[in-house]
Amino acid sequence: MDRNVIAYVIYLVVSIALTVWVARTLSRNGRIFLSDVLRGNEKLADAVNHLLVVGFYLVNLGFVALYLHGSDEIADTRGIFEALSTKVGVVLLVLGAMHLGNVFVLSRIRRRGIMENEQLPPVAPQGWVAPTAGA
Repeated sequence: MDRNVIAYVIYLVVSIALTVWVARTLSRNGRIFLSDVLRGNEKLADAVNHLLVVGFYLVNLGFVALYLHGSDEIADTRGIFEALSTKVGVVLLVLGAMHLGNVFVLSRIRRRGIMENEQLPPVAPQGWVAPTAGA
């Protein structure tokens, strides 16, 4: 079998496995965070969590598929490892960037919700002021 094909197969297996593992981890542990961000609305937290996971899969698996193409011919076993380390490394960086982006957006939403809850209501009127003579 051609070395390029071997590298492609290994790259796909490793990248898809990493994507599935990260998505499951984020889904399982992110649900609690989403519930807090969405003020305890469990149904909404589950729905948003599911939508985030679907989007995560679409973006990352799309990137994995687009990044599959290699322009260089792999000459030996060392070349397979070099090509795989570059490709898998870039996939890991994209997975990490997607995770940080999700956490950043959700933490901003959470911070906004906390700030809204901490604001004190305006002070109620304590009396009336008599109009002045010229008004």
